[in-house]
Amino acid sequence: MSDSNEFEKAAEEKQSSLVAEFFLFMRRNKKLWLLPLILVLLLLAGLIWLAGTGAAPFIYTLF
Repeated sequence: MSDSNEFEKAAEEKQSSLVAEFFLFMRRNKKLWLLPLILVLLLLAGLIWLAGTGAAPFIYTLF
């Protein structure tokens, strides 16, 4: 009977977001070295996205 109570308690808990769950994963498993990689990939993705907009001439002058 205690198994069903534990299941009900777990079901009633507030679910965390995907980002929060990923950071919790990195902290628990000591994978904090992934953080700089993810940040660089996000910055590159943002730069690629901006290159397709009207901001492209301003971005190209940076390089």
